[in-house]
Amino acid sequence: MLTQKLEQLQTLFREMERALIAYSGGVDSTLVAKVAYDVLGDRAVAITAESPSLLPEDLEEARIQAATMGIAHEIVQTHEMSNPNYTSNPVNRCYFCKSELHDTLKPLALERGYPYVVDGVNADDLMDYRPGIQAAKERGARSPLAELGISKAEVRELSQFLGLSWWDKPAQPCLSSRFPYGEEITIAKLQRVGRAENHLRTLGWKNLRVRSDGETARIEVQPDQIKDFVLTTDLPTLVSAFQTYGFLYVTLDLEGYRSGKLNQVLFAASV
Repeated sequence: MLTQKLEQLQTLFREMERALIAYSGGVDSTLVAKVAYDVLGDRAVAITAESPSLLPEDLEEARIQAATMGIAHEIVQTHEMSNPNYTSNPVNRCYFCKSELHDTLKPLALERGYPYVVDGVNADDLMDYRPGIQAAKERGARSPLAELGISKAEVRELSQFLGLSWWDKPAQPCLSSRFPYGEEITIAKLQRVGRAENHLRTLGWKNLRVRSDGETARIEVQPDQIKDFVLTTDLPTLVSAFQTYGFLYVTLDLEGYRSGKLNQVLFAASV
């Protein structure tokens, strides 16, 4: 079944003939870039959008992964922070982010003769609240993983099967996803969240989030790691570091990390 889906993915790219990949460096878009390059060679290119919502460390990882795969890789600037529809952080914030991304990539693709902009949306993403998917569809982007019904778990399996060492890389959505809807997003706030998360990673914690709630940082680690976090972390030093980054208060979420947690307010409102 897994090899069958890989063959379907390869066939899809053969039919495309040329493809520009919206490449974040995450496990999904990296798998898409890998298969596209394996099939199309220099007729595939990976483009990463650089903005304040992307950690510099994640951009560097994207560069390294692209170089390892061999695919041509370029970086473009996006300017979603200039759009108040984005920075005011409404519930459809991601729509405006992806609009900016694809309004940047589509003209570039057409200018260079790429018939398709391709992203890393997988089948599981279609089951979540993802307004950015609509923005991409409106601009003609294609999502091979979703089209073929490839789930997140299968993305990881295929990545491991293809020998990609980052197959188990934690999900790392843009930093704007750390803010509750309605809290204004600024470059300074993005930077302090990014520095805080990077600080925790240097301490060995990988699958985590630092949620920003006003002047408070709320740390989420895996539920089964909460006890170890409390017992092994130098908490006063951690608090001091976070305050240096710009937070006044530092808390630990006792539920632990859960993807899409901030969307629960949307479901609560509909009840």
